Amino acid sequence: MTTDPGSDDPSTERTKRRSPVGGWRFVVGALAAAAVLAIVLRATLVDFYYVGSGSMRPTLVEGDGLLVDRTAGDAAEIARGDVVVFDGRGSLLPYGEAGAIDPFLRALRLSGDDTLFVKRVIAVGGDRLSCCDGGGSLVLNGTPLAEPYLAPGAPASAQDFAIEVPRGRLWLMGDHRVASEDSRSLLGAPGGGMIPVDRVVGTVERVVWPPERSGSLNPKGTP
Repeated sequence: MTTDPGSDDPSTERTKRRSPVGGWRFVVGALAAAAVLAIVLRATLVDFYYVGSGSMRPTLVEGDGLLVDRTAGDAAEIARGDVVVFDGRGSLLPYGEAGAIDPFLRALRLSGDDTLFVKRVIAVGGDRLSCCDGGGSLVLNGTPLAEPYLAPGAPASAQDFAIEVPRGRLWLMGDHRVASEDSRSLLGAPGGGMIPVDRVVGTVERVVWPPERSGSLNPKGTP
């Protein structure tokens, strides 16, 4: 009498019982972990932002995709000339306050980018800034400010002003000065156009889209 050698083999039974469901569970779990990691990275380290207006021409144009460094978000790390993305609520958008979970909601695409603006840091806390000297330049701490990022022949500002920036605040302007709503628009309003440093989401490091415009911003803040 002979028997089937595989009928009582435990390894054969395990093979029979093995299901493809376990493999799919691993794949789904890995994808979920990757999604969570991406959300955390976007909310805390790096993010992407698309330019929606021409207020930063010629440095940035409509449709540019920007890589934003979210780690540079305090007064010690933000420098004159930096291009920053900031939350305009409470300044350019007078109503609404930024919440602690806003970065995560935005990373989840549960909150839009309609409260975010991209501008250039012209003056930081303690600076004195005025417009303009006899040559049409802004005057920063008594010295005419060179602005190589402006289009040739473009005015530094058509609006006269003289301000001193308090500690913990920034004076921000678009590079396309005749078409930019920025700190100048808030002169006479509470805060006088000074944007709180804690409203800064991060600094723009490079253009990543479209490919033909991709590249980092150099120390002078130009592509």
